[in-house]
Amino acid sequence: MTTLTKQLFFFAIYSIFLTGCVQKLSPWERGSLAKPQMALETLPLDSAIMKHTYTSKEAASGGYGVGGGGCGCN
Repeated sequence: MTTLTKQLFFFAIYSIFLTGCVQKLSPWERGSLAKPQMALETLPLDSAIMKHTYTSKEAASGGYGVGGGGCGCN
């Protein structure tokens, strides 16, 4: 097999496996994914406070995209 043939073969196999992972959710399945247990951040307020503290400390180097001098007086 030539290199191009091998690349096309692996691309075809990869695309077949990749399409097997895509599924369309039904409306009744979306309800189970919208439960609070499925959230990326379990405590959004606590997470916001931690991000603000991090940004205040690291503002001189960027933080979460907010500029400042690091004093916390955004």
